[in-house]
Amino acid sequence: MVLSIPEFRKDFGREYAGNYVLDADWQSAFSGGPIASSIVGTFGAGYIADKIGRKPLMIGSIAVSFAAIALEFVATTNAMFFGGKFINGFVTGIILSVAVTYIGEVTPLALRGIFTCLTALMMTIGPLTSAIIVNYTGNSPTRWAYRAVFCAQFGFAGVSAIFAPFVPESPVWLISVDKDDRATKALQRLGYTNPVDLAMRVSQIRTTLQEAKAEVAGATYLDCFRKSNLRRTIISVMPLAIQALSGVFFIASYGTYYMQLAGYSTSDSFKLQIAQHGCSMAGNICSWYLIDKVGRRPLTFWGTFSITVILMICAGLATEGSPGAIKGSVAFIVIYNFFYNISIGATAYTLLCEVATSKLRVKTISIGVALQYLIYLFWAFVIPYLFNPDKANLGAKTAFIFGGIGLLCLVYLWFYQPETAGRSFKELDELFMKGVSVREFGTYKTRAELEGEQAQEMGKSDTA
Repeated sequence: MVLSIPEFRKDFGREYAGNYVLDADWQSAFSGGPIASSIVGTFGAGYIADKIGRKPLMIGSIAVSFAAIALEFVATTNAMFFGGKFINGFVTGIILSVAVTYIGEVTPLALRGIFTCLTALMMTIGPLTSAIIVNYTGNSPTRWAYRAVFCAQFGFAGVSAIFAPFVPESPVWLISVDKDDRATKALQRLGYTNPVDLAMRVSQIRTTLQEAKAEVAGATYLDCFRKSNLRRTIISVMPLAIQALSGVFFIASYGTYYMQLAGYSTSDSFKLQIAQHGCSMAGNICSWYLIDKVGRRPLTFWGTFSITVILMICAGLATEGSPGAIKGSVAFIVIYNFFYNISIGATAYTLLCEVATSKLRVKTISIGVALQYLIYLFWAFVIPYLFNPDKANLGAKTAFIFGGIGLLCLVYLWFYQPETAGRSFKELDELFMKGVSVREFGTYKTRAELEGEQAQEMGKSDTA
């Protein structure tokens, strides 16, 4: 986002053709460095969260983020700014992995889809807030043109620091380390007040963990790629990889900059940036209803189909090059955000946390986030050389690349991604252990369902 602020390019870049540009090397470093450190953070989160718990790791990461934001704020050189972003990337990788794991472990089945979609919503609130701030400060001739954005980061970290100590630890983790008393108290805080329901939930968690432990005793990252776990790992992490392959990094990082290069004034580009993030938030809110009503698979597939078409149209209009066509390409950049966040932008997090087996959930999520960040890392180093006016100068025509990749992603989603809506973790365990095909996944009757139907029939017979 700061790349679109003229004062930032002036302070950290160089003059080129009457304007200031940030060297492609530093653009790559500012984008790629935090992504690389995030990968380290996600893998570290998998081990540390299983050792010390979800809550302590989250609180510690929030504390470190304050120092990282401070370094970004006071930076006057590229190296200082890079250092702050690098540290912040590390803790962001940890926080994302732990947060998705925690949500999957504490939310009831009926709310799992909505709450995991809220993960994506949180990723739209921050950019929207920053876009609004930049709209008012981005034209300032002082360092506050971009430093004001870093103040917003302090605000979000501060709110997290206030509430994090009061969040209950994950009962799943507590039971996994034989702390049943603390798990019971955590479940009570999460709404399980009825003693019978509470005891049943503790028993369910323990049974699920025992079954998972028997299947993957002494689990390591390698276990994610063995036996039936390999299929689960692929299905868990691929939607997150598709996010990174679908052009969102390009749209988010270079959309506003492209608008300026296309002839929009700085102030107009900042207003369009607000519209982008407003569309992102609207799309995510719509996904709360659709993810369970429509289902994970249709929403993911047709959403990815939509953004693939949008990317192709956007690139085609940029190739035509007339003023009207350029305006059209900008409009599609804005629209892209809605369709991305109503579909793959939201469903990927749901699939990531619900498909993985309990024993390997943290590790699978770490693999998924790390894979996504590796792809982002690649784009962070490549896109500046494709997009920038002093390099290949492709501009919005870069979207052709992501449109082509989107077609391949659609092939994967059609033939390999099953429907998991409405399935409990226990049902998913059975479906994967039996190797149920993609087409039968949504309609297959599991043992738990058959037992439930038998119980209902017996109840009707007794009533009669």
